[in-house]
Amino acid sequence: MAFSARALLQLTADLTSPLDLVTGSAPLSFARQVNFSDGAGLNAANRIWSDERTLAASATENLDFAGSLTDAFGATITLARVKALIVAASSANSNNVVVGGGSNPFTNWVSGTTPAVIVRPGGLLALVAPDATGYAVTAGTGDQLQMANSGAGSSVTYQIVVIGAAS
Repeated sequence: MAFSARALLQLTADLTSPLDLVTGSAPLSFARQVNFSDGAGLNAANRIWSDERTLAASATENLDFAGSLTDAFGATITLARVKALIVAASSANSNNVVVGGGSNPFTNWVSGTTPAVIVRPGGLLALVAPDATGYAVTAGTGDQLQMANSGAGSSVTYQIVVIGAAS
């Protein structure tokens, strides 16, 4: 089975200010693209997992990157390193989606003793590490990505994509 992927982040913006005779403009065009070929080294990956998930009010779940997730063909995925992680929170959410924390946490992409990232309703977290190392997954001690609903009263829905390498 062959693998390829392209991660693209693109932003365009224009800041304008009306002056006496003209309107000043400061346009911005920012784009970064990372292409992944089949493999485990630099700019390479060979596994992908994606899903849309819903967490009940105040609920948490742990996504095990070392053996419990299954790909689109039903095969179990075991990652040695994560090359891209994308979490998109539904704009219909009332609460935040909290990424990180828990036991045996996969958190070597952040610093601190109890790291977590808050993805607000309609927000997006995108992490890309195309180098050969990526973010290591350590079975049994650093393989669980905790996802949590930040509050009571309503569920949250999020979409997640994980690209990685098996070795």
